[in-house]
Amino acid sequence: MSTADSRLQEPARGGPDDAREEANARLTRLRRRIDEVDLLILQHINERTLVVEEIGKVKREFGLPIYEPKREDDVYRNVTGNNQGPLPPDAVRRIFERIIDEMRTVQRNRMLAEQERVKAESAKGPGSK
Repeated sequence: MSTADSRLQEPARGGPDDAREEANARLTRLRRRIDEVDLLILQHINERTLVVEEIGKVKREFGLPIYEPKREDDVYRNVTGNNQGPLPPDAVRRIFERIIDEMRTVQRNRMLAEQERVKAESAKGPGSK
């Protein structure tokens, strides 16, 4: 067990107030770490979203469908096959199902916005800006 792990698991010394203060101090440190990890996750999700937007542009340009079940299966295989825990594979899959669902929504919304923009421009007629 590492020193950091043992500090988190050592029983507090002293009376109940000391124990409560020690517990609160440990929880505060751990929650700060969670907050930092959450921001890293958010950064990576937003980076993934930028790539998904580029994929959506290619799909729009070539008239390809948003939903590609085979590709999604590839993603699930990739993340569950490379998962080293402690999350079980079914939990990893559920998380990525949600992420992929949101990414599909991003692609769909961009595609609809582009269609509306094209429709509005064509309704203006030639020569109008």
